[in-house]
Amino acid sequence: MANFIPEDKLLEIKNAADIVDIISEEVVLKKAGVNFLGLCPFHSEKTPSFSVNPGKQIFYCFGCATGGNVFSFLMKQHGLSFPEAAKVLAQRYGIEIATQTLSPEQKKRLNERDALLSANRLAMEYFKKALHDHPEGSKARSYLNNRGISQEIIDRFHLGYAPTNWEGLVGLYKKKQIPQAVAVKTGLIIPRKNKNGFYDRFRGRIMFPIFDLSVQVIALGGRVMDDSMPKYMNSPETPVYSKGRSLYGIHLARNKCREANTVYIVEGYFDLLALHQHGIENTVATLGTALTSEHVRILKGFVGTEGKVVLVYDSDEAGLKAAFRSIEIFDKGYVNAQILVLPPGHDPDSYIFDSGAEAFIAAAAKAKGIMSYLIDSAVAKHDLTIDGKIRIIAELQKPLASVQDTVDRSLYVKELAERIGIDEAAIREKIRDNTGHIPIKGGSEQTVYKGMVSTRASSRKIEQRIIAMMLQFPSISEEVRKRNLLDDFDDDILKSIGRTVLTLNEDSKTQVSEIISLIDKMEDGSIIASLAMEDISWDQEGALKLIHQFRATKNRRGRGLLEKIKAAEAKGDVKELNDLLKEKQIIAKKIIK
Repeated sequence: MANFIPEDKLLEIKNAADIVDIISEEVVLKKAGVNFLGLCPFHSEKTPSFSVNPGKQIFYCFGCATGGNVFSFLMKQHGLSFPEAAKVLAQRYGIEIATQTLSPEQKKRLNERDALLSANRLAMEYFKKALHDHPEGSKARSYLNNRGISQEIIDRFHLGYAPTNWEGLVGLYKKKQIPQAVAVKTGLIIPRKNKNGFYDRFRGRIMFPIFDLSVQVIALGGRVMDDSMPKYMNSPETPVYSKGRSLYGIHLARNKCREANTVYIVEGYFDLLALHQHGIENTVATLGTALTSEHVRILKGFVGTEGKVVLVYDSDEAGLKAAFRSIEIFDKGYVNAQILVLPPGHDPDSYIFDSGAEAFIAAAAKAKGIMSYLIDSAVAKHDLTIDGKIRIIAELQKPLASVQDTVDRSLYVKELAERIGIDEAAIREKIRDNTGHIPIKGGSEQTVYKGMVSTRASSRKIEQRIIAMMLQFPSISEEVRKRNLLDDFDDDILKSIGRTVLTLNEDSKTQVSEIISLIDKMEDGSIIASLAMEDISWDQEGALKLIHQFRATKNRRGRGLLEKIKAAEAKGDVKELNDLLKEKQIIAKKIIK
């Protein structure tokens, strides 16, 4: 995995980067003994099972069996390759990675992300300059001023303007010698239909750079200043930008979300700018897409188990659509989500300018949970006649069925039954009609290492203990090597991990983290992290006892094999006999008396 990053540079990065610091930027961590605990960012859970060990510089989730070192975390969380993760950390800590020894393909992989981010940042600077210096910029500045956007917000969010010139950015990319392949991959310039050159995607729009958590420009969005369509337009998805994972303003909102244990989600750029301008900085915006489970997981990492997410909408219809669409996402994510619907005629932008921050916060304090909001809306929409009650239940069947937690669902059924005067049992029956069963909490998102749950678990278990011993008591490695112990392993993955362990210096203080960097599969890194996470007090006597136990197990297996050989001889099964004799020869060569 790390074979073309110089070893001394990897060591320098590891020594500079603290895994707790890196992970705590995206997950709320709390000290628990020698470790730190938090909600796993890789699967949905109510109770923290994600553990970070600062001493070993590793993390492991006991819920979904994902683990590794600081590089693994960035790779998994942000979809990076190992070189990309190493480069992100190197840049953060001011460490230079030499690339002169890399092959062209390796350089391409390492540099593509940087090239795209650099091209995006160049575009941002071009649009910012145009807002202030281009002849058309005065119109854009007047538009922002008329909307009440302050210069401070314009500067903080690096707002810009895309001139109506069809080839302004195209010309800049040529001048700055941005490779054509990179320029096209940003999605900011588009090939002409006749294949004769390129033109700018964004023209005559207010421009909004979209940053990731590392404050890199991953994309740009644009809004027209009149009634032409489309009103909003964003960069297409690229290797550095996924709208299902990205949120506008998240780089500025992250710390404020943690402080308030609350995050507000709006739908428009100007809605977000208005809230930030009025001091409500724990606000993010979706980017032309419905809220996704990835968005929820990211935000949950900022607000923690006790935090809440408030969806802010400008009409009952928008709120209803959002509630129906997102109830299952929030329920599966174990997130406390609420809906705030603003008074008729208002969106977040206009409401906060008209009424102020205090009024907004007061309205948000009265926001209802999603299911309670749906119940209120259904009751208000239909009367409480017999037909009305039938329609209410029919409308709420699917949302109620999507609530997986049986206690939560029972409470919502009770609330609905009391509101419309219907027996709870009848409502439960309707939910069964809708799904064929009452849904229960279940269905794990875990990716469990197959050797840990296989039918040969007892055999694997002792092999796992040996690897754990090697990780936690490095001085036993010489004994393992001398006895050729790994040759007797049934599990090829554990055997490979063990051999990697034997290649390392026994005195290495960050041995576990180093091993994870040396392997090619992230799944194997998770296995290593799981075996190394718990501290067990090993000594020479205990270690040798485990080795003898392993040998005894193999000897018993050999005796069992002899019985099978006798049975095959008695049956006259020549093929089975030959197979068993071959296996016996292999075992005989391995066992050290």
